[in-house]
Amino acid sequence: MSKLFFLIPVFVGLMAFNTAAQGNLQTDILKTSQGDLEITFIGHGSLMFTFNGKVIHIDPFSTLAEYSKLPKADMLLITHEHRDHLDLKAVEAVRTDKTVLVLTETCAAKLKGGIIMANGDTKTVDGLKIEAVPAYNLVHMRSAGVPFHPKGIGNGYVITFGDKRVYVAGDTENTPEMKRLERI
Repeated sequence: MSKLFFLIPVFVGLMAFNTAAQGNLQTDILKTSQGDLEITFIGHGSLMFTFNGKVIHIDPFSTLAEYSKLPKADMLLITHEHRDHLDLKAVEAVRTDKTVLVLTETCAAKLKGGIIMANGDTKTVDGLKIEAVPAYNLVHMRSAGVPFHPKGIGNGYVITFGDKRVYVAGDTENTPEMKRLERI
């Protein structure tokens, strides 16, 4: 009985959070040399960028929004394979046969048809410069010496929109690679 008592409030809480998040998405506008960049914060690690008529989803997570009601993705970036960043239900809700997918090698095992970027890679994708920044834990561990996010697996991304560089960190801590980033 105590387990059921715990699960009901969690389920109801998640439903309320999902509904609230859908109706109250916050959007900021950043002026760039090539037009406005709209940044919509969906929650957790999930973002939606709108730039020059294109929609870019980052780590869509279906617990946070009803993705079938959000704009379809022209581009989709996935930072790592954990279910709160690689949610297949949310990906399928925004992905079309024309969506460009950018992801890590571990994500490619679950999602086919993407451009794989490893830590340190830089590629121009659909006219946007994308840099893959290592995303990993230095302090937070599953157990002694075993980080939640090991180095070399997950990415953060620096995306260049006109003259602005936007850093999407992914699941990480204050790593040396992050400290070296400039003009963000």
